[in-house]
Amino acid sequence: MEHSEKIGLDKQFEFLRELDKEKSIFRQTYLCNGERKENDAEHAWHLAIMAVLLSDYAEEKIDVLKTVTMLLIHDVVEIDAGDTYAYDEEGKKTQRQREEAAAERIFGILPVEQQKKFRDLWEEFEKCETPEAKFARTMDHIQPIILNDASKGKSWVEHGVHLNQILDRNKRTPEGSKKLWEYAFENLIRPNVDSGKIKNNMKL
Repeated sequence: MEHSEKIGLDKQFEFLRELDKEKSIFRQTYLCNGERKENDAEHAWHLAIMAVLLSDYAEEKIDVLKTVTMLLIHDVVEIDAGDTYAYDEEGKKTQRQREEAAAERIFGILPVEQQKKFRDLWEEFEKCETPEAKFARTMDHIQPIILNDASKGKSWVEHGVHLNQILDRNKRTPEGSKKLWEYAFENLIRPNVDSGKIKNNMKL
């Protein structure tokens, strides 16, 4: 093996070891059985499977592999920045700054060409302008809804989440897939509003 090739592999293996830390970053959403909260690695895996399974429902034609890759790395920055809860308004004020610094360090571990590729994919997800990024964001927003519904609204109840907060967070979710958003709203959100697990101060 050439020296330059070994250096490249050293960096790639270091990055892979760094990714292991995602398994220790816990989110606010519970697993379907409600026994514990999911971690970032589980979240990313679940989103990747969703993208493969549900890609036919994308509003526009997407590159599935690109979308899956985007989803697998979109929360890598939380190794340094931590998870910012969807409805933590105070945390959101510093979220971008914390995550940019994390992206610089973590993707910077990789060989130069892959640094750019992965950083660009992360930025594409954040900007949410391409078909792949829009569908990836739809997956990222619908997955917690699936888990919340399955866990009997456990996280929604704990945080006293209101319907208007969910709707505000999901303003752009239909851009990736109107059908999946409509399904999630009617079958996963509305029943939890009716049962009181999601607080409601507005008319449906």
